Amino acid sequence: MSRKIVIDPVTRIEGHGKVTVHLDDDGNVEDARLHVVEFRGYEKFVQGHPFWEAPMLMQRICGICFVSHHLCGAKVLDEMIGVGTNSETGLPRAAEKIRRLGHYAQMLQSHATAYFYLAVPEMIFGMDAAPAQRNLLGLIEANPELMRRVIMLRKWGQEVIKTVFGRRMHGINAVPGGVDKNLSRAECDRLLNGEEGLPSIDEVLDYAQDGLRLFYDFHAENRSEVDRFANVPALSMALTDPDGNVDYYHGTLRVIDEAKHIVREIDYHDYLDHFSEAVEEWSYMKFPFLKELGREQGSVRVGPLARMNVTNSLPTTRAQDALERFQAYTGGASNNMTLHTNWARAIEVLHAAELIEELLRDPDLQRQDLITTPGQDAWTGEGIGVIEAPRGTLLHHYRAGPDGDITFANLIVATTHNNQVLNRTVRSVAEDYLVGRGEITESMMNAIEVGIRAFDPCLSCATHAFGQMPLIVTVHDAAGNVINERVR
Repeated sequence: MSRKIVIDPVTRIEGHGKVTVHLDDDGNVEDARLHVVEFRGYEKFVQGHPFWEAPMLMQRICGICFVSHHLCGAKVLDEMIGVGTNSETGLPRAAEKIRRLGHYAQMLQSHATAYFYLAVPEMIFGMDAAPAQRNLLGLIEANPELMRRVIMLRKWGQEVIKTVFGRRMHGINAVPGGVDKNLSRAECDRLLNGEEGLPSIDEVLDYAQDGLRLFYDFHAENRSEVDRFANVPALSMALTDPDGNVDYYHGTLRVIDEAKHIVREIDYHDYLDHFSEAVEEWSYMKFPFLKELGREQGSVRVGPLARMNVTNSLPTTRAQDALERFQAYTGGASNNMTLHTNWARAIEVLHAAELIEELLRDPDLQRQDLITTPGQDAWTGEGIGVIEAPRGTLLHHYRAGPDGDITFANLIVATTHNNQVLNRTVRSVAEDYLVGRGEITESMMNAIEVGIRAFDPCLSCATHAFGQMPLIVTVHDAAGNVINERVR
C-alpha cells in the first residue's frame, strides 16, 4: 500500500513551507518534495511607485535580510540614474565602504541567528531530543554563558546596522548614487571599544569564534553522521572579485563544479541569457538553472557552503585560517555535505567581524563626499543589482518609464536558487530515515527539517504571505484515506 507523509509547516525557518514524502508499497521513497505554499507579490506591488522608493519598499520583504534587499535595490538605482557600481566608475569611495559596513553587519547578525538559534539545538541535544528541549530556552538552560555571548554578538551586529542605517530594522541610508550619512569617529570608536552592555571588537572576535569551536567539537564526535547526512551534488555559485575571491557586495558570478572547475563566469547584467526557471504545480517557488546545462545538471547551490567552495582565499587572517582547514577537509574538491553549511556559516560570522573591524578603523567613513549626482541625460531607466545576502546570491532588476515610475521588477533570491538542491536534500534525508519503514517519528520529522534548516531558507523572501499554521503530519493510504495523523 503506497503512502504519503506530509510535514506542514516546516519549523524554525522563515516563512511557511511543507514537505511531502511519497512511499511505495514496500515503504521505500518514491519522491520527496519541499512545497513553498506562499505566493510572492512584491514584483507587482512595486509597480507604479517612484523608482527611488524601491529600496525602502523591497526591504519590507524580510525582517532578517532587509539590508541585502535595501542595498541590492540601491545598486539597481545607481545604474538607473547612470552612476557606476563602484568607486572606479562613479560611486563615491566612502559611500561604497559605508554600504559594505552595513552589509557585513547584517551578515554577522543574520548568520549568528541562523547558526546558534536554529542549527545548534540539534548539535547540542541531538535530533532525537524532545522538542521542548531543542530550542533557545533549552540552550540557555544548558549553557547560559555561551548564549550570553551569542546575544552580545548579535546585539553588537545590530548596533552596527543601527549606526549605519539609523534603525536596527528597515532603516534607510543608501540612496541613488551613494549614501546620505557618514559615520563619525566617535560612532566608530564606540563600536570598536564597546561600553556597558555592548562588547568591544576584541570580545566580538572571540564570540565570533564560538561557532567554529562548537562545530569542531560536534564534528569530531559525530564525523560519520555529519559527513553522510544529505551529501547531495550541485554546482556552486557566488560573486567573486577579479582574483576569484568571494566579494559580498560586487563582482562577477562564478559557477564551479564538484572538481572546482569553472563552469561559467557571468556578468550578472546578462543573467537572462544564462538562467531559465522551471515551475512545478506543487510549489510557488521556481527552480532556476543554467540554460545550457539543463535543470538537473545546471541547478546551483548558493550561500555559505557555495561561497567557501568558490572562493580561493579570504582577506582576513582568522577567517583565512578557518577556510584553509575547511577546504583541506575535502582535498580541494567542492564540499556537498549539507551540515557543513554550518561550518561555512561559522567561518563567515568570523570573517564579517574582521571585515567590520577593518572598516571601522578606516578614515574614509568620515568623508563628506557621499553622493554622486549625474546629469539628467545620464538616466537609463533600467538597472540590475546583485549582492551576496547571508543566504546566497540575490538579484534585483527594475525598469522605469520616463516619469520615473517602476514598470517592471524581477527578483531572484538565494532560496530560489537553492530550490533544486533543497529538494534533493529532502529526498536524501527521507531515504536515509524512511527506507523500508515509513513510520512517523519525531526524529524522522526533525531530521528532514534539519536538512532544510541548514540552508536557512527565507521563504518570506522567496514568496510572501502571512498567517500562523500548526505542524501536521498525515499518512494517507492509496485511496487517499487518512490512516495516521499527528499534530504539533
